[in-house]
Amino acid sequence: MKFLTILFLKFLLLSNFVIAETIPTKSKILKQSSDCFKDSRNQLCKELVSEIEKLQLVVFDQNRFKCQSSLLGLQTEIIEAYFFNNFSNERISLMIPYVIKNC
Repeated sequence: MKFLTILFLKFLLLSNFVIAETIPTKSKILKQSSDCFKDSRNQLCKELVSEIEKLQLVVFDQNRFKCQSSLLGLQTEIIEAYFFNNFSNERISLMIPYVIKNC
């Protein structure tokens, strides 16, 4: 029985890599998103996409699908701002209010 418990715990910890990593907070993501929209070509924007992905996995496990969808929309806007930098520097995120409301 002790062997099965240890085996189960190892499987649980190794299969869910999100547990081992630090999960970003909503306020950190919102602040970094605002900074990213001001200067979309910095390294912060690339890292922020991964940070939002981690948070999406956490809220998915909690069955918070509105929050997950809002985070996905924010992530899409950041990717769009990074790769399609032909917009003005005064770019405004439409998804930040939804992340605030749903998360």
